[in-house]
Amino acid sequence: MTKRTPGVPNAGSSDSNESESGACGTDCGCSSGAESSASNASADVRADGGEGPAGSRGTSELRSDGGAVNVDENGQLNDLEFTEPSTGKSQDVDSPGAEPDKRVGVPEGVDLDTPEYSIRSEMNDIDTPDDKTWFMELDEAVIDADRCIQCGTCVAACPSDSIGVGEDGHPELVKMCTGCSMCWDFCPRGGMRYERQWKITGGDDNVSGAGDPITEFTAQVRDDWHGDAQDGGVVTAVLSTLLEEGEIDGALVATESEEDPWKAESFLATSHEDLVENAGSFYNQTMALGNLDPEQWEHKLPEKDLADVSLALVGTPCEIEGIRALQDFDWSKGAQTELVEAVDYRISLMCTKNFNYERLIGEQLAEKRDIYPEDIGKMDVIEGEMRVYGNDGEQIIAEDVNEFHDATLKGCDECADFTGMTSDITVGSVGSADGHSSVIVRTEQGMKAWEATESVLEHRDLDSRKAVGKLQGWDKKKAFEALERPFDPDAPRFIDYTDHAEYYGTQVAPHDKGH
Repeated sequence: MTKRTPGVPNAGSSDSNESESGACGTDCGCSSGAESSASNASADVRADGGEGPAGSRGTSELRSDGGAVNVDENGQLNDLEFTEPSTGKSQDVDSPGAEPDKRVGVPEGVDLDTPEYSIRSEMNDIDTPDDKTWFMELDEAVIDADRCIQCGTCVAACPSDSIGVGEDGHPELVKMCTGCSMCWDFCPRGGMRYERQWKITGGDDNVSGAGDPITEFTAQVRDDWHGDAQDGGVVTAVLSTLLEEGEIDGALVATESEEDPWKAESFLATSHEDLVENAGSFYNQTMALGNLDPEQWEHKLPEKDLADVSLALVGTPCEIEGIRALQDFDWSKGAQTELVEAVDYRISLMCTKNFNYERLIGEQLAEKRDIYPEDIGKMDVIEGEMRVYGNDGEQIIAEDVNEFHDATLKGCDECADFTGMTSDITVGSVGSADGHSSVIVRTEQGMKAWEATESVLEHRDLDSRKAVGKLQGWDKKKAFEALERPFDPDAPRFIDYTDHAEYYGTQVAPHDKGH
């Protein structure tokens, strides 16, 4: 193929003006012909306005780009006229007949919206690698599906710190997702097969009944400060003892929001006074594992290397499953690495289900029952009932907890872990008399905490193991009815997203399909 120079006839064409000597026509300005060069030698100028040597100059009438040069035949610059720029004047929109410049609009039928994620495939024809699972999958299968239990495990798991906590209390993407799969893998309602985690943590006997505890007690704190505590005040006593003996530097617990009464938020307690002030239970999640960033608690942490910091964490069974999975698995962690690894004591609260704050406090209690946050002194879920007490200690209501089903976190329906199988110590009220706590010690670490606290407790053998086992069995039955996937303690720890999608009918690769 012959390359064609703009403005010059193709040398191989039949209409070429080329002479036998090889010279171009006179319009070209070429100096190939001897006669042409001789006749133009005195008038040649270069494209930059200077004279070139004879035999290699162009005409004085053309520039190299085809335009006329601003010099005369002697190479002198001609007189030039410039238009003065306007100053202090903008577009004329006031004069009669004047119209503002028209903005060019979007052509009809053209959509200039930001392209969806699927543009990646359209432009590059690159398929997502099989081993990548993105936050969009977690969003599709758990958060958008109203199955999120707000434990915060995905926030702690993200090695690029791309996941934060939204205003609605749910995880949200705050930076680009790298598709590392960690948020999906460690989610107790996503990729983490929680019953396999029980077995990894507690052994083969930890998947039946109430697990395989070391010992069980009914207990109550001897001191009188526990009046505001839930039941027997055992959790506060254990944490306070560990702090006083220097076993821990702090405990991540729940505190009441300053703006919203009865709404729980994460709080790092570092003294006995902190713990007593924040004793009691709240019935909404705090995204606990999403609050292990050292910068958040820098003002409360001791001035020592984070590798030497020791913490206790109090949470629901799903939160304890999450922290144990993070600690048991070798992976590259993000900003929360140090405090995830600093958790040395894990205390679980017995739990059948948890609630969405707005739906429980706002809709179910305030709107439907005229019970307002400022009038509530204590709340409890016990013996299948939601019990609410006033500030004077008098019971206001005691209703079947199923009457509050619309306020529950729907992901709780799939949980079979009433007694916190992966914790060091489990504490609750089921199985003990009023004003006392039921305590299940599960690990040697839990036994160490119990023995340190035993002297400040009044305790005896658990009042009713049958009551605990019965509720554990009921919780499992409900979970098996809600689970769309098989319950299999012997299966791999992590569930592939494609397998989950098959069980739950969830969309595969939502990021490639305009999620």
